[in-house]
Amino acid sequence: MSEDLHNPRSPHAWAGPLISTLVTLPAAALALLFGGLSPMACDSCNGPEADRFTDSFDAAWAVLCTGLVLSLIVLVASWSLPWRQRQAAARVLLSVGAPAVVLTAYVAFTAMVDWP
Repeated sequence: MSEDLHNPRSPHAWAGPLISTLVTLPAAALALLFGGLSPMACDSCNGPEADRFTDSFDAAWAVLCTGLVLSLIVLVASWSLPWRQRQAAARVLLSVGAPAVVLTAYVAFTAMVDWP
């Protein structure tokens, strides 16, 4: 009982993870879609240009997929924290971090690909 007095339940703890979910999941789906469609940028490439693109795309695709999995882990962590006042700052940080990881992964993907 004394723990409840020193660390009360946060009444709106669900809001941050919910907003983060509504932003992160569609953003991750779009990043995956655009990343998956990006090999079409080099459909007409051949020879060394196609080899450079393929090598850079393979590495960038691994970075994108790893970043999207990491964002899902951060999102689940934001939901799984106890809904107490003491964890409010960590919950907000994780809730903001999940879509930020998606954005970072997509920017890293586009920067790594050797576009034709």
